[in-house]
Amino acid sequence: MTGDLALAIDIGGTKLEVGLVDRQGAILHRARAATPAREGAEDMFGALAGLVEQALLAAPDERPVVVCGVGTGGPMTRGGATVSPINIPAWRGFPLHDRLLALTELPTSVDNDAKALALGEGWIGAAAGCDDYLAMVVSTGVGGGIVLDGRLLDGADGNAGHIGHVIVEPDGHLCGCGAQGCLEAEASGTAIAAITGRPAAEGGPDVVERTGTLVGRAVASVANLLDLRLAVVAGSVALGYGEAFFAAAQAELDRRARLDFSAGTVIRPGSLGADGPLVGAAAVGWRSLA
Repeated sequence: MTGDLALAIDIGGTKLEVGLVDRQGAILHRARAATPAREGAEDMFGALAGLVEQALLAAPDERPVVVCGVGTGGPMTRGGATVSPINIPAWRGFPLHDRLLALTELPTSVDNDAKALALGEGWIGAAAGCDDYLAMVVSTGVGGGIVLDGRLLDGADGNAGHIGHVIVEPDGHLCGCGAQGCLEAEASGTAIAAITGRPAAEGGPDVVERTGTLVGRAVASVANLLDLRLAVVAGSVALGYGEAFFAAAQAELDRRARLDFSAGTVIRPGSLGADGPLVGAAAVGWRSLA
């Protein structure tokens, strides 16, 4: 029914956000709280549960909430049976899907937050009408989702598209995953703060250019590998750095993607802005009902 609503949940390293989203992508309710990432697992879930209960109470009687869609950092096991977000130490092997199912009593679908963004941008955002694209989040961490032939790629455990762990500096900084030089270890907000000693938002022109360049380098690898010509990039770091970031990313992409099918690949800012995480989470839910 067109009046149905999705309970949309976004779980990030710095904030939790829960909303109600309709089948056209409009957000009817939203509430957020800081992520208690370093407290206990139950403290973390309790903060989330409070937002969920608030959202469910806000649903109009005439517009039933019929599904729960979740975007969260990874890695995870398929369907969010367990999640271990790198930027949320409180959760290691946390049974998110079943805990939310018990809390909401709704059909529940959990996916990577960047894959959720990919669905959202392809639904009503910057990739609408495109069948082959990469969507990225450059924020506290770095994640990605890939759509090929109109289908979101999942992978064996649902972790396909993890561009944050493409190596962009072979002898670079140690990543939370244990490898060196991952894009996430070099260009995420967390990494920028660790490298510079200042919040990512205070990064100067050299930091902005380096971050954009590394993102463009990673995008080039994906474009060369997967024969796609569009990358949609969102997240607080990318969108906060703005035009200079995107210019540096595009310049590096142009230098590195030189095959006949990858030359001309475009990096475009995500168009959903602050709505992207909730719209994407809702898209995860609606996808599960399709």
